[in-house]
Amino acid sequence: MHDRKNLPILASAATRRQVIIGATSVFGCLTLASIEAWAGGADEISHTCEAIHQEVVFKASRKRVYDALTDAKQFNKVVLLSAAMQAAGMVPGSKPVEISPEVGGAFSAFGGYVTGRHIELVPNERIVQAWRAASWGAGQYSIARFDLTEQGSGTKLGFDHTGFPQGDGQHLAEGWRTNYWEPLEKYLAQG
Repeated sequence: MHDRKNLPILASAATRRQVIIGATSVFGCLTLASIEAWAGGADEISHTCEAIHQEVVFKASRKRVYDALTDAKQFNKVVLLSAAMQAAGMVPGSKPVEISPEVGGAFSAFGGYVTGRHIELVPNERIVQAWRAASWGAGQYSIARFDLTEQGSGTKLGFDHTGFPQGDGQHLAEGWRTNYWEPLEKYLAQG
């Protein structure tokens, strides 16, 4: 896994990936940050934004990884293997995972603590979500983007998360690792 914060975009030296990640970070920060992040009048710009970038390789096909992330029955099994369920004491019988298969459709996981909507679904390639935690202010959403690429016989998942409340980056980065990537790896290994 690899975390990046405050990704600079250098016009002459930027790779295509840096430009995409930087644009995603700017979009997420400027459009989804809470109103408190803006100081003063409407013509002022906030230059403070955290972003998460992680890369994980799974020993499974892109289709299998995509399906595990977008099928409610499969993702519920991932949630049951997560740190939130194992150590945090979340009740297994709490609100089950709900995931709409449609763009614009809603999703809910971890007993309703994580909710949002699908912005883009490209089967076996990309998932983009308006994503939020229940502890955030009303109406505050971030952007979570999952890109799936073949890597040998497995799948590399490139993940970018932007637009979340300032100061939450470290907590969220750890949460993605312990509540998504590690249990997803365990679930996929089960066959």
